[in-house]
Parts: sequence; C-alpha cells; structure tokens
Amino acid sequence: METQPAELQTALERLEKELSAIKVKLEEILSLQRQLTERIKTKGLTTTEVPTDGIDVGMLLNLPDHLRKTLLALTKLVEARADEVAEITQRARAIESGYLNQLVRLGYVKKIRKKHQIYFTINNEE
Repeated sequence: METQPAELQTALERLEKELSAIKVKLEEILSLQRQLTERIKTKGLTTTEVPTDGIDVGMLLNLPDHLRKTLLALTKLVEARADEVAEITQRARAIESGYLNQLVRLGYVKKIRKKHQIYFTINNEE
C-alpha cells in the first residue's frame, strides 16, 4: 500500500472534520426533535397544534441562514441584548446587532429600550 500524497491526506483530514461537525449538528437536531415530541405528548397536542412561540415555520424558511440563526437564538432567550444573542450564535456582538436591526426592519423583532440598554424580542403582533 502506497503512502498518500500530503495534499490528499490533508483533504481527507478536512473531510473527516467536516463530517464530524455534521454528525454533531444532526445529533443536536435529533435531540431537539425528541424534546419537541415529548412536549407534544405531555401537553396532549397534535402536530398541527404545536406552539411556535411566535415564529411561523414559513417565515423561518424565507429568512436567509444568518438571520434565521439570530432569530432562533433570540427565541431561546425570549428577550435579550445583542451581546447575549452573540454568545449563543458565537458571532461578534456588532454582527448580531446588525442582524437584529435587520429583523426589526423586516418586522419580525421589536426593540425595547430599558434605560441605556437596547433589548430585542420577537414581534408577536400581527
């Protein structure tokens, strides 16, 4: 068996890391799916009655990935500052602030000023 060229070995290592990251994400999705299924069972709901916590699935699908990630992080926090959202998304606070302001302009999120702090929350008004 011949030794593989350095380029091929590097590419294989990169692919292995990417597959590992995909596996972790899939495990997260499965875990969330199990949690949601349990919530449905304990509340005696059908899938058409599942609460969306103010977010419509169709709305989420229409958003670009970067805004969707920000909006989902905000739903976990209910009401948060940009730095708190940035902790969840692992992006810079300034980036999250910009994304949250885009979501405000689109009408999905609203701003709340508390003294010198700006908080963001899901806009549940129709």
